[in-house]
Amino acid sequence: MKISLAFLRVFFVLLSLFFMTAFMISLPVGSVWQKVLIGLGVGFLFSTLLLSLEVLFKRYNLKAFNTVTLGLFLGYLMGQALNSLFGAVLDLSHMRAALQPQTIDLLRVSFFLLGTYMGTFLTIHFSDEILLSFPFIKLNQSKSSKKDLLVDSTALSDSRILDLASTGLIDNALVMPRLVLKELYSQAEMGDEATKTKAKRCLETVKKLEAIPNLGLRFDETQYSDSSDSFTQLLRLARIGDSNILTADISQAQIPAVEGIKIVNLHGLSNALKPLMQSGESMKIKIQRYGKEPNQGVGYLEDGTMVVVNGGGDYIGENIDVTVLSVKHTSSGRMIFCNTLDDIPSKGNRVEV
Repeated sequence: MKISLAFLRVFFVLLSLFFMTAFMISLPVGSVWQKVLIGLGVGFLFSTLLLSLEVLFKRYNLKAFNTVTLGLFLGYLMGQALNSLFGAVLDLSHMRAALQPQTIDLLRVSFFLLGTYMGTFLTIHFSDEILLSFPFIKLNQSKSSKKDLLVDSTALSDSRILDLASTGLIDNALVMPRLVLKELYSQAEMGDEATKTKAKRCLETVKKLEAIPNLGLRFDETQYSDSSDSFTQLLRLARIGDSNILTADISQAQIPAVEGIKIVNLHGLSNALKPLMQSGESMKIKIQRYGKEPNQGVGYLEDGTMVVVNGGGDYIGENIDVTVLSVKHTSSGRMIFCNTLDDIPSKGNRVEV
């Protein structure tokens, strides 16, 4: 990929220099050396303009480019049709002699621009309905299609991704970027012991994902030569491919949506699927430490949910019966607030934890 892009850039630069120099030499004025220097200068400026357009087009994907191209083609046909209709009206009404040639040219250009704009605008705006007009062409809008999920290294280090992949919810949507694998292979060979162990575990997770039936894990071969961090490159890849990112890094999950890119966090999915505790429900919890408030104890459910117990400070290390007061949702998960039970056996439903 890198070699192909480099060859393409060099080829168009040389082509621009050649044509601009040949054009300047063909002019009848000036000496040959002056025309050669001017041609090389103009060719260099033109090739610089071409390469700068590459930065602009990196923000768009192939689907958007195809939609715009089809819109321009249909707009061109519409503009030509309007001009033909305008010419026929002039001939039938004998108004051609009454109008100035400049006025006729201005009207022709106006009709052509109108047709081109309308054709392009309608194609982009109603791209999801192209199939109705052209049976072999279908350009879905991004909001009506299922987006791919690019996997980063933190998601691979979380074993819950295997459980998520086994549910079938992300079948044919999971994409493994080669740039992430390249970073993992580098860490497995050159990092410290903890980094090597983590990288090897991630690579084993990739093999397990490949073995899951019907998952349809795909690999993206795109690589970037710059020295930006892996997450920045992943954002660029998601923007170009119109994809989302699957991660287990809470700090990255706090990043707002960038140009339509969603950061799907495994912790957020896990928290969303945790069972809700109802007010007044009873359960048994082990008090593990003191809370912030006086005589307050803190325990944890098996899924890591924090349970704050009023009056639990006297029972550190013990399993006690508590009743749920309320459930609070935070950025890091849920917190359950409880009171200790004075009467045993407790009333209501009992949940053993």
